[in-house]
Amino acid sequence: MNPGLEPVLTAYLHELNQTSRLSLSTIQTYRQSLESLGGFLTGEGTGRWETLEPDTLRHWLAARTRAGTSPRTLARDLSAVRSFYRDLIRKGLTDHNPALLVRPPKTRRRLPAILDVDRMGRLFTRPPRTPGDHLDRAVLELLYSSALRLSELVGLDMADLDLESGFVRVRGKGNRERVVPVGAPALRALAGWLGVRPAGTPRETALFVSTRGSRIAPRTIQARLARYGVREGIGARLHPHLFRHSCASHLLESSGNLRGLQEFLGHQHLTTTQIYTHLDFQHLARVYDRTHPRAHRQKRAAGKESR
Repeated sequence: MNPGLEPVLTAYLHELNQTSRLSLSTIQTYRQSLESLGGFLTGEGTGRWETLEPDTLRHWLAARTRAGTSPRTLARDLSAVRSFYRDLIRKGLTDHNPALLVRPPKTRRRLPAILDVDRMGRLFTRPPRTPGDHLDRAVLELLYSSALRLSELVGLDMADLDLESGFVRVRGKGNRERVVPVGAPALRALAGWLGVRPAGTPRETALFVSTRGSRIAPRTIQARLARYGVREGIGARLHPHLFRHSCASHLLESSGNLRGLQEFLGHQHLTTTQIYTHLDFQHLARVYDRTHPRAHRQKRAAGKESR
């Protein structure tokens, strides 16, 4: 990268690390996006951030598109640039934000995969026998009961869990805290896990630990869930967010309370939660097709015409 571009970017990323409420993964994606842009500007012979024009930004996004970058990633890139230029304006290093004049590429929003209630229930039929079984059961039950993200799950400390009152304190995105309920089956599974949990070092505060007694790694949870799904023959790849999506969809289906679901999931914006209304509508459409007498007649008529 051009030496004239690097100091400003380095200072911005350092400040994000020190003062922002963004997660480390978000800051890392900002770094990747802005370093990519900086490299492009160097190749174009532009040595100053403050001279960036919207057309140059569009050319960078077009180059990223030709390289196979997805529209979702390009939208993330543009968001990083907007935030960066807001900071430059605040510091008086430039007087314009070129990213405001560039439209993000259209992305097709995919509906999240979920497990229906019956298939979800099949995951909890086998009684745990070994410490590994107790770990799996506690993780599965808590993910589904409280709709935790993977980072929230592995970040839990012993002090965050209140078995008596049935709540857990969670640190979500942006280090925002929320308190969510834990269902009775999950509380029983957690009590079972605590009975066999490796002690580890006296300073280890993590709720979920490995056999060595250290905080369990996210990849370990992902691998254990995948193996569990294969062993139980569920017919779907098990991953942490599948439980979060399934929990959210089942809650909305039962309650219809979108605002309450937003708080439960820790979403900052209601628009993020609204994706589950589409899932709920799909469920309603399937129920209609199975049960409405007119829908049945139409299917029978269509079947006769095809013979």
